[in-house]
Amino acid sequence: MKSLSLAALGFLLLAGAAQAQALDPSGTYLSESGETRVRIAKCGQAYCGTIISVQGDAKDVNNPETSLRGRSLVGVQMISDIRPSDNGFTGQLYNYKDGKTYTGKMSFAGKSMQLSGCVLGGLICRSQTWAKLN
Repeated sequence: MKSLSLAALGFLLLAGAAQAQALDPSGTYLSESGETRVRIAKCGQAYCGTIISVQGDAKDVNNPETSLRGRSLVGVQMISDIRPSDNGFTGQLYNYKDGKTYTGKMSFAGKSMQLSGCVLGGLICRSQTWAKLN
């Protein structure tokens, strides 16, 4: 009986470790279009995603702040305040193509991230699947 309890405890510890690992979105992701690579890493108490490479016009030309329109997109925090939620993660998503920031939802499975930017309290969302590179 004691060995059964130890086995059950070991299983619970392994399951907890696997769940904790699944809750870590860290890594480098390639956007669905293949134009942008974003590295997600721990950022204080949450996670954030920083652009590490982008094809095409590499300036933040659509930023609503005119003083930031000449900055390079590489180094821009595109995803911020990523935190676990009921169905994956939530955070803020900056879309450099239109210069707007959206409420975001993210879920991670295997080597992909499902990313949705939403407006109107989540009533209208646009989703993409990004590939995890590492």
